[in-house]
Amino acid sequence: MRKSGERMAMLPKKVNALTKLFSSSKPLIGTIHCSAFPGSPRYQGESMKVIIQHAVEEARAYAEGGMNGIIVENSWDLPFLRPEDVWYETVATMSVVADSVREAASVPIGINVLANAGEAAIAVAKASRASFIRVNQWVNAYVSNEGIVQGNSARILRYRSVLQANDVAIFADVHVKHGAHAIVADRPVEEQARDAEFFDADVTIATGNHTGDVTPIDEIESVRRGTYLPVLIGSGLSVENAVALLERADGAIVGTSLKHNGEWWGRVSLDRVRALVQEVSRVRLGS
Repeated sequence: MRKSGERMAMLPKKVNALTKLFSSSKPLIGTIHCSAFPGSPRYQGESMKVIIQHAVEEARAYAEGGMNGIIVENSWDLPFLRPEDVWYETVATMSVVADSVREAASVPIGINVLANAGEAAIAVAKASRASFIRVNQWVNAYVSNEGIVQGNSARILRYRSVLQANDVAIFADVHVKHGAHAIVADRPVEEQARDAEFFDADVTIATGNHTGDVTPIDEIESVRRGTYLPVLIGSGLSVENAVALLERADGAIVGTSLKHNGEWWGRVSLDRVRALVQEVSRVRLGS
């Protein structure tokens, strides 16, 4: 019997996806900000060999430094297309790059096809044998840099079933960055976290407003109050704040703070990766 004030789960509780995917508690997932892909405005005719080599070198630095997972993003395909406009060459390129990353680093990998192209991400994950995808707007809708973007979880989950890719986990942002957080701002973060759970995500993500922004503690706690799913930090984790943030979250996706000069477009710094992993080990020992 539920206690007074205890929130009722939206669905039967799942096996913890983070525990299933990663061998360590509080897993750290390094972000590969891929070079511009063919078809994007910043692409200058580089060979696939060069694009793959960049991603593989980043993956090896993350793995050598002790990160528990890697997520591959087409970060230099600026400006990002809306999900329905993502073209074949993006999916093809991401599939080849992701498979090369998986071969180079013996950790689980994930896929994020920007912007919010969850069906494309599922296709890439199936082709590259990736373990999870990130979808920045899983449910509801928001005003983004790309315009009005709607959560497309119903189609994504059906497409996952069609491809028999049900082993690919869904990591879903709750309060997505780079845009207004709700078309009608009348529902708190806790309610949006419940929506992500009810629409069958496996992991929720709390994040800041922009790439590299520190995720506010009250944002993490709001997501936590709204769902039984694991909660990851989606931006801004660093050596300086890792203990405070990971005491409240179940892991983190990290990129900017691990790059040379702390710029998301820089190369991964092995020293920075090792320093963060060492700092997070303090939290794991205390958990």
